[in-house]
Amino acid sequence: MELKRVVITGLGTVNPLGNSVEEFWNNLKNGVSGAGPITKFNPTNHKTQFACEVKNFDAGLYIDRKEIRKHDLYTQYAFAGSHQAIEDSGLDLGKIDHDRVGVIWGAGIGGLETFFEEARSFKDEMPRFSPFFIPKMIANIAGGLISIKYGFRGPSFTTVSACASASHAMIEAYNLIRLGKAEVIVTGGSEAAVNQAGISGFNSMRAISTRNDDPKTASRPFDLDRDGFVMGEGAAALIFEEYEHAVKRGAAIYAEMAGGGMSADAFHMTAPDPDGRGAHLVMKWAIEDAGLEPEDVDYVNVHGTSTPLGDIAEPKAIIKTFGEHAYKLSISATKSMTGHLLGAAGAVEGLACILAINNSIIPPTINHFTYDPEIDNKLDMTFNVAKERVVNVAISNTFGFGGHNATLVFKKL
Repeated sequence: MELKRVVITGLGTVNPLGNSVEEFWNNLKNGVSGAGPITKFNPTNHKTQFACEVKNFDAGLYIDRKEIRKHDLYTQYAFAGSHQAIEDSGLDLGKIDHDRVGVIWGAGIGGLETFFEEARSFKDEMPRFSPFFIPKMIANIAGGLISIKYGFRGPSFTTVSACASASHAMIEAYNLIRLGKAEVIVTGGSEAAVNQAGISGFNSMRAISTRNDDPKTASRPFDLDRDGFVMGEGAAALIFEEYEHAVKRGAAIYAEMAGGGMSADAFHMTAPDPDGRGAHLVMKWAIEDAGLEPEDVDYVNVHGTSTPLGDIAEPKAIIKTFGEHAYKLSISATKSMTGHLLGAAGAVEGLACILAINNSIIPPTINHFTYDPEIDNKLDMTFNVAKERVVNVAISNTFGFGGHNATLVFKKL
């Protein structure tokens, strides 16, 4: 069968760099850090006392204020991102076939704050839980509620693959549309783990930075003195649409979703394969799926979390995948600014790729001070300052605990 083409016609986000796509992009290209002291709880007794929080978020702009208490923050963020993206797409909800519109969402954890608060209030003698406990907490509820809100009856489910969750959601959306199973899919991801349980859990793993004296420079991808990632939160939503459907309604098109790859490290519960074998395979397969050659790629938005092991393995995989072309690529780690949005990371970083294509600007990798001798310093990591460059093809890498890898390929139409 002939596969359909898939394009992106709507964008929306709330994240540590802004509560709109425009605000996010302005801060991203200007190298602004979203990190600061934690305000959501008293972090005094925690090893890490800072994070990349969403700022000045008003859930009432997207949800009836009487209903807000029924939804975990990760769902509230999902409502915000999807609302913006649907509005941006110009879809006429009164004319489209709701049976052919789906919602495929990504979340690595889901309602962690809800789970923590309910467990904390539990009493053995009187086990009382809120009737909203389960529906607020489960990881699939955000996507389900988006479907309910708009009456979209097409394919609807949630992908859960740790930090690769949103990328897997977008690949599934892409595949279903190109197979003709839907005409439009709302896709992306959301996460809200800046809370006592999230910070404590990652502290126990020694996965997050403890640079409390200087939060804004704590996320240091590829820097010699990196000491872990910085927790982020938020959501990003993208409207994926079958190309002919978009053209017929006169939609503005941001880019084409040209390919997707998925692989497994099959190595360790939390550590990456040190040789980057799974990362190499996922990039290789994504580029092949797009019908492109490695030399066609201009920009790689790397997973780049600022962890000691991951930041060594990924550049190795890039060199293995691209050969000499690796030194002609522009590479950047936008987590240096947004922090790590866990299950929503792939959506926010996919959004960064699309904006790079549309604006011919490579966002920087900020907070680089000292070269790591284990990382090839001939690679162009776009350290500290954005650069102008025509971007025809951009790829986004996301790698999750459990060895789950996903790569997205976006192409200028």
